[in-house]
Amino acid sequence: MRETSAFKHEKTKWTRAPRLMSFMTLFLMMGSFMLIFCSSSLKVSWPLNFWTSSGPSQSDLHMTTSVGTISPANPSASEFFVEYPGKYSFILDEPNRCQQESPFLVLMTPVAPQNREARDVIRNTWGTETTVLGQMVSHYFLLGLSKVEDRAEPIKEQVLQESQRHHDILLSNFLDTYNNLTIKTMLMFEWLISHCPNTSYAMKVDSDMFLNVHNLVDMLLKAPRHLYMTGVVERGAAVLRDHNSKWYMPVSVFPESRYPPYALGMGYVFSLDLPQRILGASAHIKAVYIEDVYVGLCMRHIGISLTDPPHGGLFRVKIPHPTSNCYWTSVITTILQNSKQLSRVWGTSGC
Repeated sequence: MRETSAFKHEKTKWTRAPRLMSFMTLFLMMGSFMLIFCSSSLKVSWPLNFWTSSGPSQSDLHMTTSVGTISPANPSASEFFVEYPGKYSFILDEPNRCQQESPFLVLMTPVAPQNREARDVIRNTWGTETTVLGQMVSHYFLLGLSKVEDRAEPIKEQVLQESQRHHDILLSNFLDTYNNLTIKTMLMFEWLISHCPNTSYAMKVDSDMFLNVHNLVDMLLKAPRHLYMTGVVERGAAVLRDHNSKWYMPVSVFPESRYPPYALGMGYVFSLDLPQRILGASAHIKAVYIEDVYVGLCMRHIGISLTDPPHGGLFRVKIPHPTSNCYWTSVITTILQNSKQLSRVWGTSGC
């Protein structure tokens, strides 16, 4: 079949195009060659980023710490770290009380700002014991900022009134959430260092704990005065890899299969020369959200071992059944269901 004139015209036009493109490519290649030659002859200094992309640097792609590695393959790992150290400050403070009292023991209770009931129950139970076996005991509540507001009366106003009445509130400007417990604990260490220079021991004790202050002081009068931490010491605890677990920890954050020894966060005691060393270790270990594990990581970093209690029955995780009234006089701590249970057992905690 013969080609029509219109088809010939289109074919001729498109056969000329590759030739034109070839000439243009050759011209550009020669121009680039001359440009490179001239720039090297004239020693032109191009900006460093002229030939490089503006993508993330290698340090942005991998950040290795003593705890683990964050990488682009696992961007979600960052949620298991917390922002410590940071620019935190105390909105409500008792700047002079601890130094003026010079207590033998300071009890520090982390508690949610909206949990007024727990604070009041403690103030009416073991928080009333301020002189035990001739030793001064002080108590403080450690709070962060609340996401919850009472419409009738803002939480911060309630806390301010408590502070003015009881002088036992330490309120800092971090958000008070479960995943920020590490921040709360490290701020506790900071506060103790700067406010309690003459104190021998401190205890971090949760608000849902029964605490026998008499037995605690009795134990501490016979305990080491330096580099000492005790409580329920977990040794060889498995790292939980179940995504549904409250304590899930990804391999990218902590690659080891077991944690180093640590004291359960429900209640542990330490000599006041330890906080400074723990804070020093925190400069080398990125903070993870499981606060008692993180303290254990810091203890391992500084090479200090935890001490087991004189006997295993002093710090209890569960209440045995059946339980007699004499049980409460034999322990130091026991975890309870809630503050109301603390009120009930306190009135019957004698043989």
